[in-house]
Amino acid sequence: MKKLLTLTFLLLFFTAHSQDSILIKSKVANAIGELREFVAIPNDALNADDIDSNLYWLRKKFTERGFNSTILETEGLPLFFAALPMDDNKPTILFYMHLDGQSVDATKWDQPDPYKVVLKSKTEDDWKTESFSELNDDINYDWRLFGRSTSDDKGPIIMFLNAIDALKKDAIDIPFNVKVILDSEEEKSSAPLPQAVRTYKDLLKADFLVINDGPVHVSGKPTIVYGCRGITTLSITTHGPIKPQHSGHYGNYAPNPGFQLAQLLATMKDTNGKVLIKGYYDGISLDDATLAILKSVPDNADVINSNLAISNPEKVGGFYQEALQYPSLNIRGLGSGWVGEKARTIVPATATAELDLRLVPESDGTKLKNLVKEHIKNQGFHIMNTEPTLEDRLKFDKIVTIKEGSVTDAFRTDLNNPFGNNIVKTMESKFGEKPVQIRIMGGTVPISPFINELKIPAFIVPMVNPDNNQHSPNENLKIGQIAYGIKLFYALLSPSKTE
Repeated sequence: MKKLLTLTFLLLFFTAHSQDSILIKSKVANAIGELREFVAIPNDALNADDIDSNLYWLRKKFTERGFNSTILETEGLPLFFAALPMDDNKPTILFYMHLDGQSVDATKWDQPDPYKVVLKSKTEDDWKTESFSELNDDINYDWRLFGRSTSDDKGPIIMFLNAIDALKKDAIDIPFNVKVILDSEEEKSSAPLPQAVRTYKDLLKADFLVINDGPVHVSGKPTIVYGCRGITTLSITTHGPIKPQHSGHYGNYAPNPGFQLAQLLATMKDTNGKVLIKGYYDGISLDDATLAILKSVPDNADVINSNLAISNPEKVGGFYQEALQYPSLNIRGLGSGWVGEKARTIVPATATAELDLRLVPESDGTKLKNLVKEHIKNQGFHIMNTEPTLEDRLKFDKIVTIKEGSVTDAFRTDLNNPFGNNIVKTMESKFGEKPVQIRIMGGTVPISPFINELKIPAFIVPMVNPDNNQHSPNENLKIGQIAYGIKLFYALLSPSKTE
């Protein structure tokens, strides 16, 4: 009798598992078709007509799934909003994704048209183009779909829609009110978003926010990210002679702006990469519990160093995840005079360093910029925000022109937040392993307007493969990640299972 019960249990388990696999494979096949259709609509963030075409397509697809949708006008390009019918007795989850994509240079891609998805399999040393007809009977989850925005960020939108289909097919009563906001200018810094969130605050009201953008951890494991760094920029230009001068005639006499800039930049960091500007790291402390979370991320320093081709990383933190907990000061561009075959024997007129400052929640972007400017002033420079006049040049020994960029704030949700705990438990239950929990990621997602205006916790739940080439030629999405995304959306929007 015991053997019979065991056999019956196993039969039921494998039948359910098989039915689940069949359903997911069916949804993956449908998702691939929809993704090809979606990607075929160009979505260059710099082209308003592209965005309009995508909005039309999205409205049709969300309406088919029972969503009420609308186009939200902004100071820039419109946003797309959709929601399932509301129930006042349920908490509300707001999903954020984006529909726009980076511009493309088709000459850099290994396919004629980056907006026409190509199916490829990995060979020993290259990629082989496959026919989509090969997916009819079976789907190889290791094969990939190549095309602009397959992973960033049209793929997750398609995964979401197909998960909704699966939930409806199984007659699942979603325990949340579901809202979706799709950004159309994410790839050009989402400048209209802060004002738009203020304008549509009541419509966007929710209990928590889930961002589906970016790749899972390099290990390929389920991943949840509790925050992201913010960003601001500074452009610093030093001035020498009013126009380039012959280095034979005026070398040793006319101040060289390249050396001035190099000497100035060298005062900002020590040889280990730590910022020397007073107060730059103020307010940041990491207790043992936080360090334990950071060390739990399965990074491999040897692999990271090998991929970067470096022998010795900077020492802002003791390891990669710890380094991300501090604001950075980065030279993103440097220029003076001419270089290479165009080099000339001159004393340059100017030298410019473009800086980006990655922010953490403890650091205010405006404050950090002011600290940098105060440091520059203390090095004996007269600071201006315009080109110096002849009178300025004759009056001050060392002049620097500084131009400031806007500030996108960082955010970080408490690792013990109950909504976050529920996401972790759902991942663990669905995939049989504890997800990678990242306290804050190095990049920037323009989510702070939602945090600041709606006063809700936010979580980044990435869906796509870490080697997807986002923003670059040959962007791709692994088919297995489509299955992963559909399963995860399905699980997140299903009632929690109790013991």
